Amino acid sequence: MSTKYQKYSTDFKKMIVQLVESGRRKAEVAREYGISEPNIRSWQLKYGKVITKDGQVSSNDEIIKLKRELDQKNQEIEILKKIVAMFSQDQ
Repeated sequence: MSTKYQKYSTDFKKMIVQLVESGRRKAEVAREYGISEPNIRSWQLKYGKVITKDGQVSSNDEIIKLKRELDQKNQEIEILKKIVAMFSQDQ
């Protein structure tokens, strides 16, 4: 017996998160749209709002994207440091 999983679009997931963040109960939204509460919770973690220490509102997606960009820039800096060290040894 194979299990079929429902594939939900990103827009649908974000809409569900917005409904819950606007004050509707997870159980109510889950029943209305025929989805599980654990799905809603995982979508909240991924697409929900995050309030930073200085009061800015962001999403987990944005934070993950920024972390990837930061990692890439740090790698670029390390490469440049090695290049500078190579050229300074030659002189």
